[in-house]
Amino acid sequence: MAEMIRSVRLADNSQVSDLIKTVMTEFGCVGDGYSIADPEVDAIFQAYQEPGHKFWVIADGEKILGCGGIGTLDEAEDDVCELKKMYFFAELRGKGFGRELIELCLREAKMMGYRKCYIETVARMTSAIRLYEKTGFQKLESRMGDTGHGGCETFFMMELK
Repeated sequence: MAEMIRSVRLADNSQVSDLIKTVMTEFGCVGDGYSIADPEVDAIFQAYQEPGHKFWVIADGEKILGCGGIGTLDEAEDDVCELKKMYFFAELRGKGFGRELIELCLREAKMMGYRKCYIETVARMTSAIRLYEKTGFQKLESRMGDTGHGGCETFFMMELK
């Protein structure tokens, strides 16, 4: 495989939507309260054209294997961003792309002026949680802001330095 990380393109929308829906279903995160139900899932390119937002895909040729980005966090301070829609097909997991994509997101967030980065997930995504902790995210007791993801019960934040 010759995977590469690149900015999302309009033509990626359907593949990114399929990726998110497949992975969320794999982990039983279906319905209201999970990101699978977010309107942006079907129009990811358009959703990340706003200031303070950026989204990337990991592609093998034209095939999208992973994705993730950063954006504003509703109901939070202006200097807090959210790590959003980090999903990988099983074939890409455990190869270092998660760490690489998170580091890219955090660098971009700092350049955009963010001072903190927040992420939330579900406890059953144990590999993702280990990755967040290894990257330097600290576990929080409760959620920050309003993601609309009431199904998530595990919260992390990192100070961007």
